[in-house]
Amino acid sequence: MLNWPNKLTLLRIILTPIFITTVLYHRLDIGFFIFIIAALTDALDGYIARTFNLKTQLGTVLDPLADKLLVASAFLSLSLVKGLPQCIDMPIYVPIVVLSRDVIILVGAVTIYFVAGRIDVKPSILGKVTTFFQMLTIVSVLLRFVYSSWIWNTAVVLSILSGLDYLRIGARQVNGKV
Repeated sequence: MLNWPNKLTLLRIILTPIFITTVLYHRLDIGFFIFIIAALTDALDGYIARTFNLKTQLGTVLDPLADKLLVASAFLSLSLVKGLPQCIDMPIYVPIVVLSRDVIILVGAVTIYFVAGRIDVKPSILGKVTTFFQMLTIVSVLLRFVYSSWIWNTAVVLSILSGLDYLRIGARQVNGKV
């Protein structure tokens, strides 16, 4: 049986294709509200799981998967939609960097698990700041913020730096220095 945090995570997964559809049909205003609801389910499911000790193995896997699915879908759909004003017309290099970082981290985590037999996953401060700027990028584009390019370029630089930092952390784990 699913507990409430896992139900909220599944809701986030269900909202993702709806969000994509609104963006691709140029309904950024509706997309904004769907994205905010999805982001709130992320905060709420984590709060409920921690507060009421409802953490599950399913939630441990589904929650980050739902987060990555939403963010990756947002970056891809926002960069692929045509006819947006130039100030929010996201270039393709932005999702390439953001998604490449996540794929590299995932492949690294799986590799560490198979090599070391365990993995110690802890988000770094740089990783959290990166995630914040990635989310801020999505919101700024959805709100048609004129200076969105400053935000997405900051997210790109932070994605590169945090990706390199996670590679460094992963290498230390493989070498047994953590």
